[in-house]
Amino acid sequence: MYQNYLPIIILTGLSIILIIVPLILQSLLSPKHNKTEEKLRIYECGELPEDNAWLTFNIRFYSIALVFLIFDVEVIFLYPWAVVYNDMGLVAFVEVMIFLSILIVGFAYVWVKNDLSWVKMSLKYAQGRYSNLQKKDVN
Repeated sequence: MYQNYLPIIILTGLSIILIIVPLILQSLLSPKHNKTEEKLRIYECGELPEDNAWLTFNIRFYSIALVFLIFDVEVIFLYPWAVVYNDMGLVAFVEVMIFLSILIVGFAYVWVKNDLSWVKMSLKYAQGRYSNLQKKDVN
């Protein structure tokens, strides 16, 4: 009875080993000295950091990313539909039209709310490269 659990136990043990061994090797092989300020400075694509890393991002980054994820994931559901379309016929067609109409309503809502416009307002506490953004009139 318990022999059915042997692959799960082996996989769990292997997973734990693959997590712990690199951490132990890194702590043993990494240099313990010569950690100057320049080596501890944040490195990002060769650019010097402009400001503190704990700044708040404008909500437009999150809203556009969320809209992209929603529509990107929903497209994945069209592939199984394409596979069974010939077998199910009109039922599959009606179901996917309902599904696509719900997606189109969501897209229209995002469009009407003007959430797809990248720069639509000036930032209140803009610093660095964002300090020159001007408010655009959306007509």
